[in-house]
Amino acid sequence: MTVTTSATTPADWADAFTRASNEDPEIQAHGKYFTCSYLLDMADRTFVVEVSRGKIVNVAIDPGPLDVPYEFALRASADTWRNFGVPVPAPMYHGIWSASFQRDLKLEGEILVLMQNLRCFTRQFELLRAVGVPV
Repeated sequence: MTVTTSATTPADWADAFTRASNEDPEIQAHGKYFTCSYLLDMADRTFVVEVSRGKIVNVAIDPGPLDVPYEFALRASADTWRNFGVPVPAPMYHGIWSASFQRDLKLEGEILVLMQNLRCFTRQFELLRAVGVPV
């Protein structure tokens, strides 16, 4: 997917992100064991992405703290997320590791689950460049 879109609502973004991920050939080739739930905390909005066998099965929009469980979380300011979601990100916004070392991105929770699913998760993170971010 190479065309950047701008979702107008969080629900539109969740649908676009789900489609982009579920139709992505790389994720589908590697995602047989990609099963987890993770939180994207964008300061203004939060999303819990639930993945089963390489497919996004649900994106919970602004869930309460006990509504939807997740294994790990990525937390950053809305500005950092906006910088991730551009077609060609600036240095230190090109991935989760650089942003966690040099920007305000924080990784929390079961990091082992993130590492076990790193290739597919990284590809989903890269899809933010195609679908944009909802903040």
